[in-house]
Amino acid sequence: METSSSEFGLSAIGQIAVTVADLDRATEYYRDVLGISLLFQAPGMAFFQCGDVRLLLGSAVGEAGDQPSHILYYKVDDIHAAHRALAGRGADFVNEPRAVHRTDTQELWLAFFRDLDGHTLALMSEVPV
Repeated sequence: METSSSEFGLSAIGQIAVTVADLDRATEYYRDVLGISLLFQAPGMAFFQCGDVRLLLGSAVGEAGDQPSHILYYKVDDIHAAHRALAGRGADFVNEPRAVHRTDTQELWLAFFRDLDGHTLALMSEVPV
């Protein structure tokens, strides 16, 4: 059954991204001091599992390194339907939904948008392949 755009609403946060000044130092802190389970690392990023939410630590680049930043990633089952619903209500999307990562079992799709204060938010959908 398809959900109408008036019924759609965001609820579950799937990932939070936090910009850090020193990725190696931050990774050690979150893993060794806080005891959060390190999932994997990629160039400029470290991913941790915090219950049902994934935490992404990312290296600060350029001027972004001067101030802390974050991104909230909202989990959705159908990223295209969610994008249509929110765009139809006036959400300011930076890009259309797109696949950004693929494993043997799934693709990760993202679509970024901004709130009224310019904070970055994202829709995320993990689609079985």
